[in-house]
Amino acid sequence: MAPRRRRRRPWYRTRAYRLARTALLAIVLVAVVRCGGPGGPDTSAAAGSGRDGSDRARPGPPPRPLPRSRPTSMRIPFLGVDAPVIGVRLDRARQLETPPVDDPKLIGWFQGGATPGESGLAVAVGHRDTRTGPAVFAALAQVKPGKHIEAGRADGRTAVYTVDRVKVYDKAGFPSEEVYGPTRRPELRVITCGGLFSRRTGYTSNVVVFAHLTATK
Repeated sequence: MAPRRRRRRPWYRTRAYRLARTALLAIVLVAVVRCGGPGGPDTSAAAGSGRDGSDRARPGPPPRPLPRSRPTSMRIPFLGVDAPVIGVRLDRARQLETPPVDDPKLIGWFQGGATPGESGLAVAVGHRDTRTGPAVFAALAQVKPGKHIEAGRADGRTAVYTVDRVKVYDKAGFPSEEVYGPTRRPELRVITCGGLFSRRTGYTSNVVVFAHLTATK
């Protein structure tokens, strides 16, 4: 009787792939998000209302990380954001791509990072505004610590992240290691443009939301 052949793990579940992905985030992804079109800044989209600045935290141990599954949508209830997600990569200059400017309601999810709820660092990006007015992350800087970000997955499950902090960094001194450094627990960075706007050079800063996984459903 011939010996049974051992079934190989999918490439995206191997230890080598996880290590390579961590290295990519820690070393290669060192550039800031490029955004800010030819139109001036418009932040007329208001943040959602709430009695306080945080959602009530769920007690208990942290949730078990989810297996890899393609992101499909993102919701930030506090801001009224409910948008589809597309995959984005690094361009030739090793800068993170952004969604097409002709569809300002799309969110880009970095394909080289973790998927929603997966262990490691996930990165999502979106426009603050475009030629036609406010975009999906026009009010991102107004989200509060403790608020939730829900990321839908192709397998039908949802990863729920809780916002830890919101920072605005000048692009000239962007702290790549702090923002993109490796992490063992499932974490998410949501990034858009911020600061002052120039028609020649675009926005001066990036808004970065730091969040970690607190629930799955």
